[in-house]
Amino acid sequence: MGAKRRKETGKKGSGSKESARITPEKARMIIEKTIDLAEPLCESLGMELVHVEYQREPGGRILRIYIDRPGGVRLEDCVQVNRELGDLLDVSLEDAGAYRLEVSSPGTDRPLGRPADYDRFKGNEAKIRTVTPLDGQKNFTGTIKGIAEDRVVLDTQKGTVHIPLSQIARARLVDYNGVS
Repeated sequence: MGAKRRKETGKKGSGSKESARITPEKARMIIEKTIDLAEPLCESLGMELVHVEYQREPGGRILRIYIDRPGGVRLEDCVQVNRELGDLLDVSLEDAGAYRLEVSSPGTDRPLGRPADYDRFKGNEAKIRTVTPLDGQKNFTGTIKGIAEDRVVLDTQKGTVHIPLSQIARARLVDYNGVS
């Protein structure tokens, strides 16, 4: 479930060389600015900002926002956040180039982005991909045991692993049922 909005710049298309030149630092800045704008908006609407992603996909750049609320997110919630946040981003991200804004519920593969998420979702199964290999492995699946000393503790079939937060490229719950 989600709502989409395309930011039109008039100068640059999503396939232009300019939009391809987004550095990792600039992408982080776009995500941080989006979080700064989206968090208070979501809170004012009785929702939780779950996660923000900014990445290049085959159709161009996409800024994806995941929101949630007790009882679940409806399409109308996604549309409302998309419209209000889209207007704020149009003013605040003038130099971001072309991107598509998507606002969606987290679904059954809910992203994990904040350190507190790993304590909140203890006992749930997660898939974690690291930036660099840890003991020759980049992909881990197991039960979340929590967080200790800036490391996620995950029980896998091969044993317990401690994954540094700084090494997590992507983390998602597996078949999450919406109860936390």
